[in-house]
Amino acid sequence: MKGMSATFTSKGQLVVPAELRRKHGIGAGTKVNFLEDQFGRIVLQPITEDYIDRVMGCLADATDLTTLWEKEHREEGQREK
Repeated sequence: MKGMSATFTSKGQLVVPAELRRKHGIGAGTKVNFLEDQFGRIVLQPITEDYIDRVMGCLADATDLTTLWEKEHREEGQREK
């Protein structure tokens, strides 16, 4: 991991180094999430199209909970007969 630093302004603003902005597709208007891990580290996660695509890809194989509930409900009904 390459170390870079920046300084907060009196208004709490922080400039992300240009190299990181280019690498991660961060431009004007890019939204970010701030996450705190169990070690007290703060992680800045840019919400870019690439990030959204990766999250959607992870969810693509997820089980549809409504379908699962309907299946279990039908099975329970059949057992009760």
